[in-house]
Amino acid sequence: MKALVVYVSVHHGNTEKIARVLAKVLRAELLRLDEVDAETAITHDVVGFGSGIYFSRIHKSLLRFVSELPKVNRGKAFIFSTSGFGLGCHRPLRRKLSEKGFCDYGPFKLVGGINRGRPNEEDMQKAETFAREILLKTKQI
Repeated sequence: MKALVVYVSVHHGNTEKIARVLAKVLRAELLRLDEVDAETAITHDVVGFGSGIYFSRIHKSLLRFVSELPKVNRGKAFIFSTSGFGLGCHRPLRRKLSEKGFCDYGPFKLVGGINRGRPNEEDMQKAETFAREILLKTKQI
């Protein structure tokens, strides 16, 4: 399985920390959004799209990037996010991924940001578990 984890991490670096854990478990290529192009993204079997939540939204640059992707036939994707509050803001990104032909394995949400000491070891374990679940799902296809 050829996997890619793409992320936007602006303030505290929490999204990058989670992205690194996911990429390690998935043995995925890890790229910041400003390092990836559409062609690279669509040539992978599974792509993770991650962002911090800013003003209750996925970062606009990630939404724009996904909007500009070409349509794929059977792309597999997952979403992950970190936020200071427990707000789930994935619907616009999930909709855009679906419009582009991706079916997604569901989101991984982590409340961190203003909560000092997060992500902690337990959060990292949850990210590892989420990545292992993705591996299992890809083997079933």
